[in-house]
Amino acid sequence: MGIAGGLMLSSWTPSLFADVVTAKRGQWRRDSFGTSRRAAQLATLDTVKLQDGPFRTAMDNDQAYLLSLEPDRFLYYFRTTAGLKAKAIAYGGWEEKVGRMLGHYLSACSMYARATGEPRFLQRQNYIVGELAECQRANGDGYVGGVTDARRIFTEIGHGNIYINKTGLNGVHAPWYMLHKMIAGLRDAYVYGQNDQALVVLTGFSDWAYKLTDPLSPADMQKMLEDEHGGVNEIFADMYAITGKEKYLTLSRRFNRTSVLEPLTRGVEDLDGLHANTQIPTVLGLYRQYEVTGDGAARRGGEFFWQTVTQDRSYVIGGNSDKEYFYPRGAMGKNLSVATAETCNSYNMVKLTDRLFAGTPREEFAAYSERVLWNDILASLDKTTPGMTYYMSLKPGHFKTFSKPYDSFWCCVGTGMENHAKYGESIYFHSPNELWINQFIASEIFWPAKKMRIAQNTRFPDEQSSEWKISCERPVKATLYLRRPGWAGDAFNVKVNGKSTGSSEPGTYVKMHRTWHNGDVITAQLPMHLHVEAMHDDPSLKAILYGPIVLAGLLGREGMPDAAPYAGGDQLQFKPVPDPLVPSLVITEEDLSRCFQQTAPTEFTCKTSASDKLIRFVPLTAVTHDRYSVYWQTT
Repeated sequence: MGIAGGLMLSSWTPSLFADVVTAKRGQWRRDSFGTSRRAAQLATLDTVKLQDGPFRTAMDNDQAYLLSLEPDRFLYYFRTTAGLKAKAIAYGGWEEKVGRMLGHYLSACSMYARATGEPRFLQRQNYIVGELAECQRANGDGYVGGVTDARRIFTEIGHGNIYINKTGLNGVHAPWYMLHKMIAGLRDAYVYGQNDQALVVLTGFSDWAYKLTDPLSPADMQKMLEDEHGGVNEIFADMYAITGKEKYLTLSRRFNRTSVLEPLTRGVEDLDGLHANTQIPTVLGLYRQYEVTGDGAARRGGEFFWQTVTQDRSYVIGGNSDKEYFYPRGAMGKNLSVATAETCNSYNMVKLTDRLFAGTPREEFAAYSERVLWNDILASLDKTTPGMTYYMSLKPGHFKTFSKPYDSFWCCVGTGMENHAKYGESIYFHSPNELWINQFIASEIFWPAKKMRIAQNTRFPDEQSSEWKISCERPVKATLYLRRPGWAGDAFNVKVNGKSTGSSEPGTYVKMHRTWHNGDVITAQLPMHLHVEAMHDDPSLKAILYGPIVLAGLLGREGMPDAAPYAGGDQLQFKPVPDPLVPSLVITEEDLSRCFQQTAPTEFTCKTSASDKLIRFVPLTAVTHDRYSVYWQTT
């Protein structure tokens, strides 16, 4: 693979990432990400270790997949467009002619280097950054990228000749979207992986982008942003946070698509018919502008967007969109196709949700992340191959379609590489004196400010309980907030060293303020029950949940293509497949326990209305190569 030189991880320790770098605006900690406008910080990946359980398994499988990939094949178009000789042939699938995957791969390697200390990830990160630096030097003007024909299109754009045709911006599909993945990878190599050369390359690219767009009028910029452009505004806001240079904040705001973002800041949304994953990353950038400047309008826009998407435009699994687009409000029931819930959307929504929680810790943010992590992100990874979903099909009676590990490279394969590296950022949040426990996932966190370790031992949801053991060298005064989820029943109970602690309402937090001692133990009973959740705008369609876990009814494999769809190629090549007639269920909310017979900790059987045939219900994440239904007509 041509991986050469680079810093080895023999001396790698978590303290390596506690460095403080000097910026124009003062001392900027990479861990804090350059903002003081958060009530809490996301726990850093090196301070959270996943323990045995489904999330650790997904993380391990993802790591093995990443280590089987060859960086030089991702670098093909970066080298050739810079006039350099390629070192390996390019991957196929969606990698052809664009090099979209390198940035995701770089981000994932940087995250895993931080999270695991595995030397091979840091070696790959440093090698890729070095290669990008060589490409940038060959280009000569700060530009670096894998977009073919980039010189032509950006020369035209720089002269104000901007047009959108059926292929994309100036005849090329989403060039800024492709470049966003690369610069996000450079940002992550700097922030997660402590690679200072990554900041040098990113600075050169940012200066090139500033010079390119400086002569353009606002109308020119808005015309250019009609093409999918990713979260470019977020990365340039990060550059402002890192360097303190106002020009990068100016550049970030140039990439705000005002026709979408400005109404959101006023509490007005008109998302009908818009491409979902064009909007979510740019809203992330808008909220990032609030974090680095205190812009109240940017904050309102980010929060309002989250509220309307999660409450009015999301399916029961937390995902959104049909065929990649926000359909008209009130049409959810009509949009249950094979192409629901694009996985990229869920990746970006979790990122936005974690940022919002850090700004204002609220249980509804943690509850949404829980819904998506368990029922969409975790469910998107094949259990038998390194395949990943593009869409999480919610069409009754359909099935999941997974990528070919080395031949597809859909956009959702890229975000999928990162998804399973990032679990540690959603479980715990902390301030200097407070720590929030948001997710019931087996893990351990080291809280640097208090020099305290908290080990969460749980087999949730197979067991309806969790335990946290405290380790500290000396007594520590601190406040811990333990989430009491809305799905937990009245038997929810929290004890510290065997004694019940304060109560709370569902959908809030149990506050535990005390002096903690080594060996203290917190336990929580997490009672789950079956419940029905109707679709927002079509109450005849209902999903069945057990606690936060969405259950899918298995419907066999009859009529599925001989060429296994779960090893499919291009996601657009879905061929019409006759779906079986999906029976309705004879259930009401009041007699769920009578209709559903529990056969395992998270598995049930239920009779259909048409016959005495039993349908087996399992968590959606447990479904791999079967037809299933999540939404049901109920009688």
